[in-house]
Amino acid sequence: MKRIFLFFFLFTAFAAGAQRTSQKTLQGSVFVDSAGLMRWRADSREVQGFGVNYTVPFAHAYRSAQKLGVHPLRAIDQDVAHFARLGFDLFRVHVWDTEISDTLGNLLYNEHLHAFDYLLKQLADRNINYVLTPIAFWGNGWPEPDTPTPGFSSKYGKDACLTNPDAIKAQENYLTQFMNHVNPYTGVAYKDDPRLIAVEVSNEPHHREAPEQVTAFVQRMVQAIRRSGYANPVFYNVTHSVHLAAHYFQADIQGGTFQWYPTGLGYQREIPANVLPNVDRYSIPFDDLIRKKKAAKLVYEFDAADIGRSYVYPAMARSFRTAGIQVATHFSYDPTFLAFANTEYNTHYMNLAYTPQKALALMICGEVFHRIPVYQDFGVYPVNSRFGDFRVSYEENLAVLNAEDIYIHTNHTTDRPKNEANLKRIAGWGNSPLAQYDGTGAYFLDQVGAGVWRLEVMPDVLITDNPYGRNSLQKTVAVIQWNERAMKLKVQDLGLDFRVQVLHTDSLAAPAVQNGAFLIRPGVYLLTRAVVAPPAALPERIGAVRMREFNGPAASASRTYVVHEQADKVPAGADLTLHAQVLTLQPDARVRLLISGQRTPIDMKRKHGFEYEAVIPGNLLPSGLLNYYILVESRGKTETFPAGKEGLPSQWDFYTQQSYSARVFAPDQPVVLFGARSDWNRVAYTRWLPTLRNVPMGPPAEAEYQIWVDRLHEPDPEDLQGAVIHDYTVHQYLQNQIEYLSPSLKGKTTLAILARSMREYPTPLQVSLVARDGQAYGAVVEIGPAMQEYEIPLSALKPVPTVTMPRPYPTFLPYYFSPASVQSFNIMEIEGLQLSLGPGIPAERLGEAGGVTVSKVWVK
Repeated sequence: MKRIFLFFFLFTAFAAGAQRTSQKTLQGSVFVDSAGLMRWRADSREVQGFGVNYTVPFAHAYRSAQKLGVHPLRAIDQDVAHFARLGFDLFRVHVWDTEISDTLGNLLYNEHLHAFDYLLKQLADRNINYVLTPIAFWGNGWPEPDTPTPGFSSKYGKDACLTNPDAIKAQENYLTQFMNHVNPYTGVAYKDDPRLIAVEVSNEPHHREAPEQVTAFVQRMVQAIRRSGYANPVFYNVTHSVHLAAHYFQADIQGGTFQWYPTGLGYQREIPANVLPNVDRYSIPFDDLIRKKKAAKLVYEFDAADIGRSYVYPAMARSFRTAGIQVATHFSYDPTFLAFANTEYNTHYMNLAYTPQKALALMICGEVFHRIPVYQDFGVYPVNSRFGDFRVSYEENLAVLNAEDIYIHTNHTTDRPKNEANLKRIAGWGNSPLAQYDGTGAYFLDQVGAGVWRLEVMPDVLITDNPYGRNSLQKTVAVIQWNERAMKLKVQDLGLDFRVQVLHTDSLAAPAVQNGAFLIRPGVYLLTRAVVAPPAALPERIGAVRMREFNGPAASASRTYVVHEQADKVPAGADLTLHAQVLTLQPDARVRLLISGQRTPIDMKRKHGFEYEAVIPGNLLPSGLLNYYILVESRGKTETFPAGKEGLPSQWDFYTQQSYSARVFAPDQPVVLFGARSDWNRVAYTRWLPTLRNVPMGPPAEAEYQIWVDRLHEPDPEDLQGAVIHDYTVHQYLQNQIEYLSPSLKGKTTLAILARSMREYPTPLQVSLVARDGQAYGAVVEIGPAMQEYEIPLSALKPVPTVTMPRPYPTFLPYYFSPASVQSFNIMEIEGLQLSLGPGIPAERLGEAGGVTVSKVWVK
């Protein structure tokens, strides 16, 4: 590996010398105008950009490439091609200064900086601009332990870097050297690179110093950057220690950087809820200050963490534009070679091949940033689910861009294109009025010329394990399979009689087309309308995408996979529809569902991709316990799941006792919404407390979840001037249960809770049910010291403030959400349970410690 890097270094250094002699110095490609907007100096157009963070040159990603035998530069080639395919025109990373500096701040040219230079060159070749954050402060370990590094951050740590005189000098030295560094692949210093549109001084500084010291520190960092001759805007992070915002802007910065994690970080599993209320608005409490200072706004990181669905990202982009933000980068794009394990940041998961629907949503985000004007307001959710040419839907798990020239969809949709005759680009997942595709990868159609289109189809992917939990390079969370799938196109410019030519390989026969339908494998193809002559010569590129390139990962599925989330409780006597995702190595495999005690299995019908469905008739669901298996039959062999063993449960030597199971209860029985014994570790809370405990108990409570709070309001060190809110809320997500239990909710009239106060006197507790649109309906109950049942008529539930859960970051974002209009309470619409300490407590007791224990919440 070192020999390879030495070769690259010597070759590129020679090439750089040749380029530097003829390269004209470029400065000031971007400026900030009198309204606080970044503009291109060449033509004064507003700077607009969207893309991702990406980290292969550094830290865990770089080490993992070495462990897996992947050349980092080849990994960069593949992933940057994905960025181009998704239309990104912006990149950002916090550089691991600890790996490329010494303790004095001298820049070290090593394999990490070399790979970074290569990345920047590949980005530039794809017309992708960048925002760089030269100082990260981090060690290089996450999620592993740190390894020894030579940098000043390793010696001093973040806190000392903000205050220690020697550390500050080292940072000044480093910033100037960093900006003066000449990229050997381009022959241009970072300070002169016209694609470096902005520099953010450092990643998430947490200032605790006196205001004048903070201003002085920021000014020294800015001056160190300017000493290099860099002329584009310099930004500083203003979402940490926001009470110091005015003092940040007293230094010579041209803008502030922001981030947004509206679903918190680290729920450790998919959040089963509508989170569009969480992203309704990006409210900046000090926005008046930013506008007064005529400063620009830039989002360096954002993600809806622990969300595997695709509907939310364009709504975030909308809210950013409403807040006046010009550019944004998602955190973080998983290197394709690592995406099978998602080890880099387990609460995030994003890759075109492995999370195609989410990646398409980011593609739509890019269009939001280019098509929606800054500061345009679209109202409050659910009204703002439609904005401009865009639509998002939680119920359909869907985001759509339906414009005159482009059509993108992230899930099955029936939305008709606005102007089919004028379309130039189409991209999607699943079925639409323009294309029906049976695979689970994304597809892309780009018009080359009249009647000529480029088609790209990504391979199938199946998520096989929880990608948001504890991960490892020894754990597979997703597999890739290359399949021949059915596709039918109804693109007006192509007609139904077109020819297909394979572009990415010479070893694959061209598919035959009949009435617009054909079988397709992953790859790149040229489609030509029958009456149009094929082009004599193809363009080298369409935009930033090379005509013949294909960057789908290799197949990795080597066995049968069955992914099925069993129902916890189901109603007796009602037909039960069960879904499973089944990947087999044989395309003719048969999938069936076998109920324990029954002789005849029920066929599971394939719906799309790996998705199968079966209906268990209500007459096979008496009250009691339902045990069942999924059988995968192929070529005389049967595999039984969940055990994943060959054979049938009825055979004498089928030794495993594993089965899927669900409790079947009579429709008139109570519906339990929260049980401490089974649900305590799945709740979300406004902040983690060491006093949260789940304790086994005797009758009448099997267990009790103890919610003890020393202080309802905890001062926020990142927002010392923030609102004082006396509230502590825990939230139970109900969506996975309600999916099966909704028929049993009909006719229920009472909300009940089994609880006790942890003080010697009653404690008010607000018990609320949260509807699908985000509105909470609740009532305050005085919980006494003895464990007992309390009843609330559903008719007594009134609209109450909804605590945005999980709590978003940065912490200055709104604590409560209210939808555009309040509807009448409907038990059939509930999706969450909210338990709040604070409402109903007298003002004189708000500062006291207290709490409740909750054993069970149910409706009857």
